Amino acid sequence: MIRLSKRADMMPASPIRKLVPFAQEAKKRGVGVYHLNIGQPDIKTPELFLESIKSFDTPVLEYALSQGNINLINSFRDYYQKWGIDFAEDEIIITNGGSEAIIMAYTVIGDHEDEVLVPEPFYANYNGFAVQAGMRVKPITTKAEEGFHLPPKEEIEKLITPKTKAIAISNPGNPTGAVYTREELFMLGELAKEHDLFLIGDEVYREFVYDGLTFTSLMHIPGIEDRVIVIDSISKRYSACGARIGCICCKNKDLMSAVMRMAQARLCVPTLEMIGATALVHTAKEYFNEVHHEYQKRRDLVFNALREIPGVVCEKPTGAFYVMAKLPVDDADEFAKWMLTDFNIDNETTMIAPGAGFYATPGLGKNEIRIAYILNEDNLRKAMHILSEGIKEYRKVKGI
Repeated sequence: MIRLSKRADMMPASPIRKLVPFAQEAKKRGVGVYHLNIGQPDIKTPELFLESIKSFDTPVLEYALSQGNINLINSFRDYYQKWGIDFAEDEIIITNGGSEAIIMAYTVIGDHEDEVLVPEPFYANYNGFAVQAGMRVKPITTKAEEGFHLPPKEEIEKLITPKTKAIAISNPGNPTGAVYTREELFMLGELAKEHDLFLIGDEVYREFVYDGLTFTSLMHIPGIEDRVIVIDSISKRYSACGARIGCICCKNKDLMSAVMRMAQARLCVPTLEMIGATALVHTAKEYFNEVHHEYQKRRDLVFNALREIPGVVCEKPTGAFYVMAKLPVDDADEFAKWMLTDFNIDNETTMIAPGAGFYATPGLGKNEIRIAYILNEDNLRKAMHILSEGIKEYRKVKGI
């Protein structure tokens, strides 16, 4: 038998997508499925995106520059200026979504078996990205009861070894919805300086911060600019997930030179998507205000519904459009599957993402789920009612 690589064996399956076959089977049986398992917003993509592509006229669709379309790079620069962040033209490289940006970051900062510290629960694909780059994710455990905020500096410091190359965070957090405080981020800045580490900031949800809180970028921390790698994407900001346009930004010239060589190896990002993305910098402020208001309403609906379910442990998330919750069940993976195979109300059911796949520490998250509140209020209300009744029935069936 021909053997595959160790890397192939180590590559984890997506906990967000692995239940898709069960959802498809449910749909074949005529059961409607409310998808709370994946961060695919139902918000309309700004018309500017498609209008720009439709008006693009060229006799030959050529390769783009490996760094990315210069107009798009400058549109990102204009966008960051509004957040008080100044990047030069050669400090931004356009990528195939934020995913490629993270893979590139991991690949250029570490060698085989080097480590990146990541607060868990974390976006499950961080683990897969590390496997592709030959690195290892080492978890910084955070707790639901503490709103998934970072532990004290000395606890994180204990995890740092000679193999540690970076600390990577998602802020606002996927899957937790946590928004790190300025104090937490400055603490990470101190660790980066004291232990000669990079800080990787996945900041794709920066627009979605609620309850009057303020978003702080890692780039707002003085004195560590050459250690900060910003990961970004248009997917969530403009509800353009299918466009696969992201970027990696850093003021470290050596790092960006290495990333550029990787960008050249994969040739370029699709031209048409870059043309569409370039126009998005002109999106009206009202669009963001409306989307922000809509997500905060959805957050409140989901959180209040979870709070009404006996035995659920959940702190109110303050950013992104996710919430992690502990359920009064023995195994969230089995419960999520059961919801698709055995339970429905009026021929409708709810699909959720089991929590264990968002952890690197074995055994953690077994009774947790992630909910993406990306449906309209009416559908969210129905989905949460089905979830509540499902928990009640599952506990009866299991004798919990």
